[in-house]
Amino acid sequence: MNRQSTNISLRVSFVFISLLMTASAQAQLYKWVGPDGKITYSDVPPPASVKQVQSKSYDGGSPANNLPPELAAAVAKNPVILYTAANCTPCNEGRVFLKGNGIPFSEKTVKTPEDADKLQQVSGDTQLPLLVISNVKFRGLDTSEWRAALSKAGYPETDQLPKDYRYAAAESAAPAPATAAKNDTTDDNATPNRKKRKAPPPPPASAESGFRF
Repeated sequence: MNRQSTNISLRVSFVFISLLMTASAQAQLYKWVGPDGKITYSDVPPPASVKQVQSKSYDGGSPANNLPPELAAAVAKNPVILYTAANCTPCNEGRVFLKGNGIPFSEKTVKTPEDADKLQQVSGDTQLPLLVISNVKFRGLDTSEWRAALSKAGYPETDQLPKDYRYAAAESAAPAPATAAKNDTTDDNATPNRKKRKAPPPPPASAESGFRF
């Protein structure tokens, strides 16, 4: 084989490898409803007889989106949210359980009165931890109940998270508006009729907060 043929072969190989990398970086997830009413999620296109199909691309460049099809389908259909509080041993155990089972979830912390109001609104109770799978709520820690519910929601029995997956940082259950800090800034020499806002009292300790663990 002469040098020109070798160069052509190398260029063809490079293009082929590039196409493979591009294809793997953009995974496609399909959703459709069968004749029997069963909803199917798959990374393989449905049969030609299926008319109504929804598809969503998952960019492999982002660790959070680079999920196996079965796990990605569960996250899309039945997202998981965990409500926790500080100094809450069951909350810590619940968080460890979810991570140990490879379950992607969002964590909402309950620290302020506004957070407590949000918890009451979502749960109708003050018990923590609170696990929400889609619209189904589980008050208190019961790992057997949680595992059964997660399996029913389509989450794999074994950890399938990519090694480079990173969980998002926990956030407040009722985050304050971004403009709140600016609105709280007042001047003693400003309009006389305008009263200066008082800073909210610090949240009570967990043992006295009224939460049930």
